[in-house]
Amino acid sequence: MTARRRAPTGRAARLRLRHSLDVALRGAELLDRKLRILRKRHALLHGQEQDAERAWQERLAEAETWLLRGVLLNGERALATAAPAGRADVTVEWTVSMGVRHPSGVSCTDAVRSDREPVPANTALVRAEAAYREAVRAAAALASARTATRLMAAEAGRTARRVRALRQRWIPRLCSELAAVDQALEQAEHEDAVRRRWAAAQQGHGRGR
Repeated sequence: MTARRRAPTGRAARLRLRHSLDVALRGAELLDRKLRILRKRHALLHGQEQDAERAWQERLAEAETWLLRGVLLNGERALATAAPAGRADVTVEWTVSMGVRHPSGVSCTDAVRSDREPVPANTALVRAEAAYREAVRAAAALASARTATRLMAAEAGRTARRVRALRQRWIPRLCSELAAVDQALEQAEHEDAVRRRWAAAQQGHGRGR
């Protein structure tokens, strides 16, 4: 069974509670400010992600169009020579914004066709190869933008939860405890004043006899 938390009492407790409340209020204000910046940054990244997705779809559609033309000209067997055997390399660049580490861009190195590899069978497949290179770059840019957007959204979500915890739980509890301490101190001071008046009255009666 969990023991009930004892309410703080006394002037020292009041000072501690006031300090804790000040810290919590300042923290909530700073987190609110951070959250506004994070949401603006997320909106910007989301816009960049949408632009990157449109660019990728356009590059992919163009590449598929040229590929279809090439296949129609020389048949599916022409695909064997349509692309180099090597592979493209993608390097992700990273940055930090508002404490969030996220991709800031990518650089791509195209696959290289060796001298021993045959060239594409027709001009359409040559155009298709070039278009697919652009589609790979666009896909990498989209992956970078999408990851950055998700990471920024996750940090905004965590910050929003911290703000809610402060605003809805921690700060109200501190205010409630501080009010209880103030009331207890006021009551104690009132009782002390009553006792002093009673003692003074008793002392006056004693001298009047």
